[in-house]
Amino acid sequence: MTILRTTLSLLLTAQAGGLAASEEKPLPKELPPYGAERPIPALNLAQRTLPNGLTVWIESRPGFPRVTAFLAVRGGNASDPADRRGTAGLMAGLLNEGTATRTSKQIAEELQAVGGELSAWAGADAVFLSGSALSHRLPTLLNLLADVTRRPTFPAQEVELAKTNTLQSLQAQEAQPSFQANRAFNVELFGSHPYSFSSITPEAVSAATPEALRTLHAARFQPDQAVLVLSGDLQVESAFKAIREAFGDWKATGEGPRPLLPAPAACQRAFVLIPRPGSVQSTVRVGRPTVAATHEDSIPLQLANVILGGSFSSRIVRNIREEKGYTYSPGARAAGLQAGGSYSIRADVRTEVTAASLMEIFYEMDRMGTTSVGEEELQSAKHYMGGTFLFQNQMQQALAGTLATYWVNGLKPGALSEFIPKVNKVSAEEVRRIGRTYFAAKDQTVVVVGDEAKARLELEQFGPVRVKAK
Repeated sequence: MTILRTTLSLLLTAQAGGLAASEEKPLPKELPPYGAERPIPALNLAQRTLPNGLTVWIESRPGFPRVTAFLAVRGGNASDPADRRGTAGLMAGLLNEGTATRTSKQIAEELQAVGGELSAWAGADAVFLSGSALSHRLPTLLNLLADVTRRPTFPAQEVELAKTNTLQSLQAQEAQPSFQANRAFNVELFGSHPYSFSSITPEAVSAATPEALRTLHAARFQPDQAVLVLSGDLQVESAFKAIREAFGDWKATGEGPRPLLPAPAACQRAFVLIPRPGSVQSTVRVGRPTVAATHEDSIPLQLANVILGGSFSSRIVRNIREEKGYTYSPGARAAGLQAGGSYSIRADVRTEVTAASLMEIFYEMDRMGTTSVGEEELQSAKHYMGGTFLFQNQMQQALAGTLATYWVNGLKPGALSEFIPKVNKVSAEEVRRIGRTYFAAKDQTVVVVGDEAKARLELEQFGPVRVKAK
């Protein structure tokens, strides 16, 4: 019932988008009331630490005969040296391309035989490996996961192929204004802090040799700097036995990455233009640094984001999409990491309405701190946020990924069940405080990728413009 009412609310909001906020029609009285909140099912989580320091969390969910494994190792792209940042991501993509005991083909064939899959990637704060298989083939999945985690060889042929593919991908990305905007935006927000990273450079790709990747892996992958999360239809004790057999003799060979320094919590207001000659659109980013995932403002900030720009019925979408027609798909995101966070609004608008779009975005941002959100809008945002969280974490792989990310960010497993109650406790006054603290237009950085001659005239209406090469 909750999902039905939320869906109807979104549709009605879209249809009424031509009305100003003060003229919005209330929902029809005949709509059924929101259903009772459905909390996240209580975790059936078993937690242990192996003698080598590996943290293990097992969430038993009987029923569907499949199991998902998530391994997170501290030290992602932000822990790489400044001139080789992104090498962790390149390394992660090569973990299952050959080990001391298996070729990449053998790994793929064994996974296929157990109905499984295995992938790896790097985020800012950790390298993640995710695998799944039929529940009764858990020992095989864990042996494969342990092999690619502990004994990758980074074959020269596979490394060269990965480097070639990465360089080609970078060339394609450079043609995308969103890629250029995100890269410049991160630098403006975080400066010299490692969180300014958005993509590996061609120079860093060229410097990645099999020996360099093996050295990085040996330094980064330590059992006492890792968590293994299992979720699915499994027996806890037999699962722990299989984990001990696969990972119990994993030895620490170093101290792992150093903790990151706290990221900047604010930045100077600036208007930055990345020239894209002949562009008929301006790719816009507006935002600032915020707080880490563990900060008390993290959940209220996420809720305020749903109201401002993070949902289809948000104020910015209604304003510059539905009412003004300046853009098709604006959006916003509040992201919390281990050592900091950011808030960003994105939109692709017609060049001639760049200034008008920014004016409306600033208006909506300032309105969050100068007026109180109405009860209907607040409750709708809470139901949207809670429903999305519930839906996502009903899925086995998403649940395991959420728990692994919690561990990386310094959150306890109990944060999963605490999330929706904390969302529901956020008051209208707290949303307004978040607006004053993080959304004030005077504190935002603006990055625009667009035609220099036309977009610059638009931006100069707000102040000095700094033109920056790609």
